[in-house]
Amino acid sequence: MKLLTLNNTKILKGFEQGYVTYGLHLAPSTLSGRNVCPNASRGCAEACLNTAGRGIMQMVQDARINKTNKFFKNKFEFVLELSKDVVRGINYSLKKQMNVCFRLNLTSDIEWERYGIIEEHPAYQFYDYTKSLKRMYKFLRHDFPKNYHLTYSRSEITELSVIRQILSAGGNVAVVFDEVPKVWEGMEVISGDEHDLRFKDPRGKIVGLEAKGKAKQDDSGFVVKVKSESAEQTQNK
Repeated sequence: MKLLTLNNTKILKGFEQGYVTYGLHLAPSTLSGRNVCPNASRGCAEACLNTAGRGIMQMVQDARINKTNKFFKNKFEFVLELSKDVVRGINYSLKKQMNVCFRLNLTSDIEWERYGIIEEHPAYQFYDYTKSLKRMYKFLRHDFPKNYHLTYSRSEITELSVIRQILSAGGNVAVVFDEVPKVWEGMEVISGDEHDLRFKDPRGKIVGLEAKGKAKQDDSGFVVKVKSESAEQTQNK
């Protein structure tokens, strides 16, 4: 079973930056009967991009469920197979004379730092988003492999004080907006839609992502309504 993919609209944008990005799609949240997103909020689960693009196809969903079940059935064998896929990705990038990086949590939030696969390939960049404060704080304390970068992902239950704390420690926080602003709550916002290479972002910034797919209908607070608030302020003048 091929585990890694290049067929993701967001990670394909890395080609313009000279990067081949390989990602791992598992069945998010509890879709497979196993929870691969233990810190997902209601808004996050409902807005998940699992069905975006090719994800709308049943065969793709079945493949993601099969991968997830395979991981939980025998994690050792899964990591061995995943490592072989990483090597194949490295070899492909060398042929293309491009940089290569890996995002193993495209639709999951698994603690890959526990399985040794990142340390096994120290010369190559791995990165992910996470909703786990425990993981993010470990990253900020430099308790992670040096080639693994994390961006914290805000949800509707994340307190502003936590976001400010992460930024002041040099971390970045991804926030989904209906329209990406330049400043939010007094914090500078950079666009996260131009590419997905989060390890290249300047430190201590809000990474603004525009709502896509199901997220456009969000009413949980997961999506920050900048456009709506701006329109309301204009009407009240």
